[in-house]
Amino acid sequence: MTQTSPALPAERRRTFAIISHPDAGKTTLTEKLLLFGGAIQLAGEVKAKRNRVSTRSDWMGIEKERGISVVTSVMTFEYADRVFNLLDTPGHEDFSEDTYRTLTAVDSAVMVIDAARGIEARTRKLFEVCRLRDIPIVTFINKMDRESRDPFDLLDEIEKTLALDTAPVTWPIGRGQSFAGTFDLARNLVRRLDADEDAIPVSGPDDPKCVGLLPEHEREAWLEEVMLAQEGLKRFELGPFREGHLTPVFFGSALKNFGVRDLIDSLAEIAPSPRGQEADKRLVTPDERGMTGFVFKIQANMDPNHRDRIAFMRVCSGRLERGMKAKLVRTGKPISLSAPQFFFAQDRAIADEAWAGDVVGIPNHGTLRIGDTLTEGEDLAFNGVPSFAPEIMRRIKLSDPMKAKKLREALQQMAEEGVVQLFLPQDGSPAIVGVVGALQLDVLKERLKAEYGIPIDYEQSRFTLARWIMSDKKGEVERFSDAHLSSMAKDLDGAPVFLAPSAYQLSYEQEKWPDVTFTDVKTYQARDRAA
Repeated sequence: MTQTSPALPAERRRTFAIISHPDAGKTTLTEKLLLFGGAIQLAGEVKAKRNRVSTRSDWMGIEKERGISVVTSVMTFEYADRVFNLLDTPGHEDFSEDTYRTLTAVDSAVMVIDAARGIEARTRKLFEVCRLRDIPIVTFINKMDRESRDPFDLLDEIEKTLALDTAPVTWPIGRGQSFAGTFDLARNLVRRLDADEDAIPVSGPDDPKCVGLLPEHEREAWLEEVMLAQEGLKRFELGPFREGHLTPVFFGSALKNFGVRDLIDSLAEIAPSPRGQEADKRLVTPDERGMTGFVFKIQANMDPNHRDRIAFMRVCSGRLERGMKAKLVRTGKPISLSAPQFFFAQDRAIADEAWAGDVVGIPNHGTLRIGDTLTEGEDLAFNGVPSFAPEIMRRIKLSDPMKAKKLREALQQMAEEGVVQLFLPQDGSPAIVGVVGALQLDVLKERLKAEYGIPIDYEQSRFTLARWIMSDKKGEVERFSDAHLSSMAKDLDGAPVFLAPSAYQLSYEQEKWPDVTFTDVKTYQARDRAA
């Protein structure tokens, strides 16, 4: 291995996620960022007509049909001497678990807000996840070319709802039908909606090149507005932003490809390079020579022509080289990284090398699982890749009993991928699948039919809640399991799970068994101990 210092390559990396409420324009913004990055030549519409030529991050059939994102797409591209790893997360709340895991793998996030709707429930929930991890957030207020709320109201709502200071970098020149461009508050620059050239310098907001973009009857009110913004609102500061206390705000229209250049330039300049990652034994810093990384996502059958299975790994330190051997800490066994890959949604290219901050795909046949740690030999496990208790549980109804074995294999692969959770009852009754939201059941049904040729239906389960159980008291889990055989199951990792028919029953058992811990979140470490 060469002795090139890992510090400089890691400093060039910008690994970020895009988060938003559904329909805020996240996927459109993703495509336009890629367009500016030179990664694509043609940005496709979010709800592209069938067979229209388009390049997009939503590639699964159900995503194209419904115009939503249900899996995390990973896209790597270069721009302004930076290597961007962009993770486009599912917008629909039914896929929050996938989004949560993705946010463990990024160093910053872009929060997309609909200018007419402001902060919505899903945005608030995703922001709280970012806050837990102190992830710096850049805000893009989208759809300014449509009817929108007052910019001051939007900023005030961000501050009050999210307890996050705002520092507008650009300010909209008009809005709705009058939206004509943006004005850079700090640098006195104007970018016109109807022009492709770079921002032009002006003497101030009252410069004819700026105020002249508006209808005459709107100019005076806008001048008062922008001067109040310059004098009364916070200025951007790097320190509070990096600490997660302040968000720079940009206004624009992703559909019209406007405001996106300012956003990507800002990400190149101020978004943090890879941060240290907490492991069970110590903090792993990106400048260490030894390669480490963790798997935060599994995706099967991305290429329908091959039964491929890709583990997406965030490189946390050192240099990953094609062909190197790495240690899978969970098993202690070596794994060969013979064909690591960079991704652009569904397309891919061999990664000869990758550095801290990069996200690479590792083809494997079931060896790697979500939460796995790979190192160059050190025994450590990265924290923070959880599993959440499902809110909906169903039994699988199979019309063709001859496909039972194939179904078991498919369900295991879907569970390893994180599409559903799989519970195998200890009394030998049929398997139960658990999901956070109902749309996941639709995805499972469609994928089993499309990718495995297995049509299924669902049956109600008598269970409504699942909780992992553990105890510090020796033999207590076994005693509980023996006393509740018909309500016990094993999860994918072999960890014991109590299935309850009601919240009342769960509460009753918790009181009756004080030495047993019932938890609705399972960390990777707990998974290891239980397995």
